[in-house]
Amino acid sequence: MAERHSGGAVGAAGRAPAADRADAIRNVVLVGHSGAGKTTLVEQLLAATGTIQRPGRVEDGNTVSDYDEVEVRQQRSVNLAVAPLVHNGIKINLLDTPGYADFVGDLRAGLRAADAALFVVSASDGVDGLTQMLWEECSQVGMPRAVVITKIDHQRADFDEVLATCQDIFGDGVAPLYLPVITNGHVNGLIGLLSQKFYNYATGTRTEKDPGAEYEAQIEEHRGVLIEGIIQESEDESLMERYLEGEPIDTKVLIDDLEKAVARGSFYPVLCSGLGVGAQEILELVTQGFPSPLEHPMPEITDLSGKPVKGITCDPNGPLVAEIVKTTSDPYVGRISLVRVFSGSLRPDMTVHVSGHGLADRGHEDHDVDERIGTLTCPLGKQQRGAAKGMAGDIVAVAKLSRAETGDTLSDVEHPLLMTAWDMPDPLLPVAITAKSKADEDKLSQALGRLVAEDPTLRLENNAETRQLVLWCMGEAHTDVLLDRLAKRHGVEVERIELRVPLRETFGGKCKAMGRNVKQTGGHGQYAICHLEVEPLPSGGGFEFVDKIVGGVVPRQFIPSVEKGVRAQMERGVVAGYPMVDVRVTLYDGKAHSVDSSDMAFQIAGQLALKEAASKVSTLLLEPVDELSVLVADDYVGSVMSDLSSRRGRVLGTEPVGTGRTLVKAEVPELEITRYAIDLRSMSHGTGTFHRTFLRYEPLPPNLANKVTAAD
Repeated sequence: MAERHSGGAVGAAGRAPAADRADAIRNVVLVGHSGAGKTTLVEQLLAATGTIQRPGRVEDGNTVSDYDEVEVRQQRSVNLAVAPLVHNGIKINLLDTPGYADFVGDLRAGLRAADAALFVVSASDGVDGLTQMLWEECSQVGMPRAVVITKIDHQRADFDEVLATCQDIFGDGVAPLYLPVITNGHVNGLIGLLSQKFYNYATGTRTEKDPGAEYEAQIEEHRGVLIEGIIQESEDESLMERYLEGEPIDTKVLIDDLEKAVARGSFYPVLCSGLGVGAQEILELVTQGFPSPLEHPMPEITDLSGKPVKGITCDPNGPLVAEIVKTTSDPYVGRISLVRVFSGSLRPDMTVHVSGHGLADRGHEDHDVDERIGTLTCPLGKQQRGAAKGMAGDIVAVAKLSRAETGDTLSDVEHPLLMTAWDMPDPLLPVAITAKSKADEDKLSQALGRLVAEDPTLRLENNAETRQLVLWCMGEAHTDVLLDRLAKRHGVEVERIELRVPLRETFGGKCKAMGRNVKQTGGHGQYAICHLEVEPLPSGGGFEFVDKIVGGVVPRQFIPSVEKGVRAQMERGVVAGYPMVDVRVTLYDGKAHSVDSSDMAFQIAGQLALKEAASKVSTLLLEPVDELSVLVADDYVGSVMSDLSSRRGRVLGTEPVGTGRTLVKAEVPELEITRYAIDLRSMSHGTGTFHRTFLRYEPLPPNLANKVTAAD
């Protein structure tokens, strides 16, 4: 770390960095809320290693990782992007992730591809709820982490306050390695707490000197906490006793123990970054403290039948196991797959087996195909620089895998394998769309297929009942990006239309009705009369057809015809065009003709009888009701419960989940929660999540039923 090295070899602009062994690779994902400074930090690290000549600015739209035109226009990351660099002979693959909750799919993909995480926290804004939730996720899987407090040169920056917030929220093991030295709002340099040296950046390059007496008390306070934290994580049990007895502990011993604790994910150093300050220290932590792919646990691997496969390690000579963590469709290049290689090696022109399973409910059909790899590249933002191979532990891009989708596994053709997919949140915002023109309609299906292949958080639904095409998205920003890509990348214009919730109809009471289908035309006529008794069943009762014909007034062969006609009319509805449910229909009388009666004649008679019944007795519109499970911070429970009640919901109860969070359960009509994904995020400041499950149908209130009937 900065206490040990003062410089490092750098990568060269325009040349793709390569590693010849897995322990010379670090895959690091940058995590933090939108605006925390992740993309800016990537620029600083690239510039510090000579990978680019000068850092770009998000405001100018010239950063390496925010190259998509949507990102340039919105000035925020919406895609996972890779920026490789070299420091001290170590290749570092920086994975810049979106910080907005709508794009959590790309963020989760970054976590899957990485072996360690840099949590980026703004010195002026602090920690948001999404960052806290992701910290907990990383904690559950033991991912090594460090915290970088950015924007320490901002006029509203408060390093000490944000540091205290991180320690309070992230818990034990969070301690600073450096303290910023700020004079008149300008950051002059950093003080290394272990080395007790002042790293001066005032001249634009780092020089080293003693910090001076004015910083002694501040150094001593933070240094003692840091050393005690390191010693607690040390494998040398005698170290704490020696330290408490006043024995000086060699700095090299402390650094070695620190690096081991960071690599195994039990200690979380805090660094800081500002304009021209801190990049060197971060690079040294990443190369020396973060684990290589050799130290990262292998995800679960099975054969195609689901049987676990053991013994696979990060070995470039082992069986090929790689995963597509990101897919993009370029109108000129075609499909580009970003691949993390876990075992074996990828080489240009080799044939691989492509497996995708488990996401059929989101429009990703299970598939197993063999495909030939084209060129391999090492991406730097939008630049694709040629790569000779992709070895175990590395991240490369593969062109023109026509069937490959995000989350798919690449393996040997002779021994196909499958990696268990990473967890993806359910898309819970339904958006109905329609093509603007016939030309757009012709291209829409193919364009949507490409979007679904790229984005596992998108679900496509062709609703047969409402006859609407529905995109299930993560939120409003996700929707806007998808529609923008349809228009700009695929040349398809669509319009958003009002979402229709599939309702149901039923009878409100019992009645008798007759269906008379008697027509005389040239040749055979139609003759069928049936008498039905119709009555409602309890919710969930479905449909019952009862045959009470005696004496053969309706011939045996035509009784199923009446039922078929009744069922057909129930599917079409009798009032507002919605399917009818929870009905018992009894056929108790009728008439037939020896010549003119037929299967179709009695089907029509059954339909007419059901329509007549609807004119004699009240009919009800039924709406779907979902069971909602809402997980929020304790501070927002009251607001959430009040909001659910205002949506005609019934709160069933609450229960604590972990520390500081509560699960609220309620029954809420679907009509009231079509935009709940947006509303909950607003109420909970981005920290709330929910899950919905269909429960049953209930009568729609008369005032709403009248509106629906009038509209239809």
